[in-house]
Amino acid sequence: MDAFLGFFEFIQGLGVSVMMPIVLTVFGCILGAGFGKSLRAGLTVGVGFIGLNLVINSLLGTTLSPAVQSMVDRFGLSLNVIDVGWPAAAAIAMGSTVGLIIIPLGLAINIVMLLTNTTQTVDVDIWDYWHFAFTGALVAIVTNNYIFGIIAAILNMMIIMVLGDYTAPLVEESLQMPGVSLPHGFTAAYAPIAMFFNWIFDKIPGFRDININTDTLQKKFGVFGEPIMVGTMIGLVIGILAGYDISAILQLAVSLGAVLVLIPRMAALLMEGLLPISDAASKFVEGRFKNRGKIYIGLDSAVGVGHPVTLAISFVLVPLCIFLAVILPGNKVLPFADLAVIPWMFVLITPVVHNNGFRGIIIGIIALTVGLYIATDLSPLITNAAANVQFDMGGATAISSICDGANPLTWVITRSAGYLGVFGLLLIAVLAFSMVIWNHKRIVKEAVELHEAEAESSNTSTASCSDEK
Repeated sequence: MDAFLGFFEFIQGLGVSVMMPIVLTVFGCILGAGFGKSLRAGLTVGVGFIGLNLVINSLLGTTLSPAVQSMVDRFGLSLNVIDVGWPAAAAIAMGSTVGLIIIPLGLAINIVMLLTNTTQTVDVDIWDYWHFAFTGALVAIVTNNYIFGIIAAILNMMIIMVLGDYTAPLVEESLQMPGVSLPHGFTAAYAPIAMFFNWIFDKIPGFRDININTDTLQKKFGVFGEPIMVGTMIGLVIGILAGYDISAILQLAVSLGAVLVLIPRMAALLMEGLLPISDAASKFVEGRFKNRGKIYIGLDSAVGVGHPVTLAISFVLVPLCIFLAVILPGNKVLPFADLAVIPWMFVLITPVVHNNGFRGIIIGIIALTVGLYIATDLSPLITNAAANVQFDMGGATAISSICDGANPLTWVITRSAGYLGVFGLLLIAVLAFSMVIWNHKRIVKEAVELHEAEAESSNTSTASCSDEK
């Protein structure tokens, strides 16, 4: 068992840019794509992730976050719970008892769901299983039972897998990513919230007609509505609010303009690598399973961060997040390290609202407001979890994060188990299995409709050939 777990710890420690080429090469060979084609596809995806990380860390991490911190210092803002960021949250999660087994456990769950036709997603993004381990670690603390923590992690993954399946067609339409789903523990948790408020907005006369997206901006403002210009303008505003001198303001403006150009290019490189694997997966399933619909490759939601609407919304809401943190009564979290990952929150919100930036911003304000209160509420548990794995908190007495400390699904699962014990976990289990059963019925129905459409198309082609003869 130690050797088995050690193997997965080694793979996990390689980082996503190395792990993904290995996983995709093996996966492609299993699906019959051939070693050379699979290796090239895997390496292309690895290069795409390196490009994404370079842009995100070098531009967002070293330009946007310091600018927002300057705003905090300039206006004398002070809150006592420190946002330590997702790398710290991941380290805490993977260092827990649940984290030690989450990768083989997650793979087993995915395989079982595929075999039982309760998911369409092959989730190759095994690094991001840490989100499920994070929930499990908190539940283990509130219940003082690590078995309950493991159960919570399993239920969390089941729910996210269903959400990944359900939103995959929207991802294909909005992000132009065929054959891809995003079963990401942080990103997918906001999809139901977006669906709920989008449904409400559709019922409000006048409000439902407001639509701001990159296409309408470009039509209305011409060159000034293009993503590069939008990013530059937002950078100018943030730089001014941060109190920068003219040189630093211009550097920030150009950097944020570059982000809106470069991230979509890196996402395109990712898709170039994924297409051969996605095609092989579709052919593999089509030849062996007749009772399931389309198969998706589950990826990190970083592939969708580059959507112009998602980034534009994020650039507006990153400084607004600081403002909300200050004015919200009862909030104790000072957003900082995770400001750069706020775009991940909107990767599925953007497709759900059909690229409507106006709705995205409204939902984003709601999500951030609720998220700050969640991060405040979970702070004692996260601090406790950090102490359990001897995580160095840098002298801070209380820590939290936006990702996953502000995750609404993590909060619901954790507090259900904490307040109601076994009964709370049973309620979450009922929710998870209800979603899984519903998803099974949806997949079977989709498969039947797909095969009927193919049969009808085949009959039409045969009849057409007969008429021509």
